[in-house]
Amino acid sequence: MEVYNVTADADVFTCNAYLALGAEPTMVDAGAMEGVVDAIREHTDELSKVVVTHQHGDHVEQLEAVVEAFDADCYAYADHPARTRGLADGDEVVVGDETCEVVYTPGHGDDHVSVVGDRSLFSGDVVVHDDGAFDYGSFGRTDYPGMSRERLIESIRELLERMPEGVEHMYAGHGGVFHGDVRDVVETALSRAEKREPKYPD
Repeated sequence: MEVYNVTADADVFTCNAYLALGAEPTMVDAGAMEGVVDAIREHTDELSKVVVTHQHGDHVEQLEAVVEAFDADCYAYADHPARTRGLADGDEVVVGDETCEVVYTPGHGDDHVSVVGDRSLFSGDVVVHDDGAFDYGSFGRTDYPGMSRERLIESIRELLERMPEGVEHMYAGHGGVFHGDVRDVVETALSRAEKREPKYPD
């Protein structure tokens, strides 16, 4: 399965918006970059669906533009004007060529889900490889109203329980793509989150 970060060259604050090509071309998040539709068209003229990890602005600002341009379905946990399919914990969804399980992972956002297959993890913001705070295993911020470090820790533990052995590709909402021992990266993020120290100390 070929996966492209179509917002990699953005000059605005945006999440990584991933295009997974295969039997069911799929976007995971749409990002906040104007021109994302053109960036997608550089790789494909067809898009089956957009899967939303959570509805923070940097992940969904361009969602309606992408859905309308490709007449694509929109899968999301929480209500959204563009949503055509609801997501729930335990659902299966095909991303590109990979059948994945939806894991409800709140803490950074009440509506946050991660999507995990036999080989790939699309983790949104619950856990990332590197983000400026930590390299090789970081976690979503929880210092804004409505966020919860305790709930985030529970979500990372749940993700580890549900993630198959052999996952070797990690596509997170921020930072770089990681190829290798994804479980080790997630376990490292969990150990850091469990220290309950501020992610961004003053």
